Order: sequence, then C-alpha cells, then structure tokens
Amino acid sequence: MIVTRLLTLSLTLCTHADCKEEMLLILNSTSSSPLDLLTSNTSSALAGGTVAVPKDSFSNALTKNIVAMLVWLALSIINGSMVHTFLRHSFFYENPRYIMFIYMVINDALQLSLVTALYVVSYIFRKIHASFCCSLIMTAVLTTRSTPLILAGMAVERYISICFPLHYSQMCTVPRTLLLICVILILTATPPVSDLLITIVNEPLSIFHTTIFCDHPLLFRHRSIYYKNCVFDGVYLSFVALTLLYTYCRIMLTARAASTGLASVNRARNTVMLHGVQLLLCMLAFVVPSLQAALISLFPRFSLEIRYIFFLVVYIIPRFMSPVIYGFRDEQFRKYWTRYLACRSQRIIRVTPVLLKVNLSSK
Repeated sequence: MIVTRLLTLSLTLCTHADCKEEMLLILNSTSSSPLDLLTSNTSSALAGGTVAVPKDSFSNALTKNIVAMLVWLALSIINGSMVHTFLRHSFFYENPRYIMFIYMVINDALQLSLVTALYVVSYIFRKIHASFCCSLIMTAVLTTRSTPLILAGMAVERYISICFPLHYSQMCTVPRTLLLICVILILTATPPVSDLLITIVNEPLSIFHTTIFCDHPLLFRHRSIYYKNCVFDGVYLSFVALTLLYTYCRIMLTARAASTGLASVNRARNTVMLHGVQLLLCMLAFVVPSLQAALISLFPRFSLEIRYIFFLVVYIIPRFMSPVIYGFRDEQFRKYWTRYLACRSQRIIRVTPVLLKVNLSSK
C-alpha cells in the first residue's frame, strides 16, 4: 500500500518521456495481473494496456516547483523554530509528551524534505544512481510509516494522563518514551530493510550500479514485496486506528463521569480527535490511487493537475497538523514558541536599519 503511494508520487513527479516509458513498461509488462492493475491505476489506461501520460509545460512545471519549494520553506521555518524552542528549555526534555511531539516534528520535516527533493530533482535529472535512490526510498518509507505509530503513542500518553493521573509519573517516564521511539524505529525500519534483502536475494547486485528513475516499484520489483507490505500496512494501521478509537472513547467516558467539565479532559479529547484526523489524512494515501484514476478517466486533460493536487493533499497538508495540534494549542509550548518568534523578529528589525546605514555610508 505504501508502495502504491510512492508509485503515485513518482508518476506525478516524472516529467521526462523516457522516464515515463520505463515506468509504464514495467507496469504494463504483466497488465493482466490484478496486482499490476492495482499498482498501475494511477495513470489513465487505454486500450491494449498502454497508458497516456501528458507532458507538463515549462511554465506549469516551474509554477509547481516554486509552490512546492515555498511550502517546504515555510514548514521548515516553523519546524525549525519548534525544534529550537524545545532545545532551549530543558524542562521540555523531562516531559514525554513534548519528546514525542518533537520526534514527530523531526520525522515530518525529514519526510517533507525527501519528498520535496525528489519532486524538484525529477524535473532536473531523468535518472539517478540506484544505490543513492535506495537510501532515499528506504528513508522515505521509514518516515512515512513512523507517523501513524507516533500518533498512537501520543494518544496513549493523553489517555494515561487523563484516566490514570495518579500513576502518570510512574507509567510515562523519559526512559520509557525513548524506548518507545526505538521500538517505533525498529518496527518501521523492518519493511524497507526486508525489501532490500528480498531484492538482493532475487535480483543481480548489478542493479544497484545502474541509473534509474527513483521509484519504489522500479527498484524493488519482486511481487512478494507488495504482498508483504500490504499485510504489514493493514495490521499496523488497524492497530493504530483501534488505539485512537479506544483512547478517545475512554477519555469521553472520563469527561462524562467528571462532575464538572474539566478543561484538561476536553483538551485531551480534542487532541486525540485531531490525531484521528491526522491518521485519516495518512490513510488517504491508500485510497488515492483508485480515486485519482477515476478522476483522470473523467478529466484526462487535467491529469497532471489532478496528480499535483493529490500530491499536496497527501504529502503536504498532513505536515501542517503537527504545528497546529501542539505548537498553537498547547499553552506552555505556545508561550515559549511565540516568545522565541518575537525575539527573532525584533532582531531582524534591528539588523535591517544597521545594514542600510552601512550601505549608505559605503556609498
């Protein structure tokens, strides 16, 4: 399923005719298979198993790249300021909630940087070295799969703080939080590492010395990889969804049992609900290929625009959720974060007149 997601992005990014032909050749080589029909439904199929992929104009390509870079720059500034705020105040280190939050911010920033880099590079280079592509894909898959598990961990932390407040300090500790992060990294690293091992066993090692268009299905071609990832994604996404549902229901029951409406309970309930929205946005990637194929079949002239919109919805918009949930809603973090942003803006305002005076004096 993640494989299908990466395929959707790659078909969106690929602008060179040779690159598209290489990808579609692999997809159409066994077009009678239900598997390939599923993985190739991101393009508009024509009779005879061929796929028509229109070429993007220079102005459209330039506009899309500028928008992608501006969004990446804006989110990078926001995420960087949050990380800097976290590092400047040591009491954040002692709170498992903020440790998990900053881990999600770093994970999202890394994923967004990789996706944006692949997007821009696809317009400049037709192919890149397979070994370098392998490292990019494995890191991208790891960060993509980490997000739902981080959401589950943060929801459990909110559940414990509301339903077991007397035991919170014993159950949620910094060492246990770091252990949870290590477990998440191990679980999410297992699928890409197994993809690599399966490819090494079934493919000649010379494939890593070639140049290819950087895409998961082009590098990891064995069919067992697809079925393995489907099983993994189904199990762990179901686990995350059930975890969020259970924690939300328990927090709701606690809120009803309370004699008065506690603000902390309401905030925790809303936080878990926003985590559910994040999970739904993450799961959009698993229905996007079918929905995108249907829209492209109805509006073939706007296929590139449809792919670009889905790229923004699936990869960009979910990255805005983390700053909203904790950066703006958490009172303690917001106090120190806004103070840092205010100090930075004042420094910029003070430096600008000095630079103007220096320039005028030099003239």
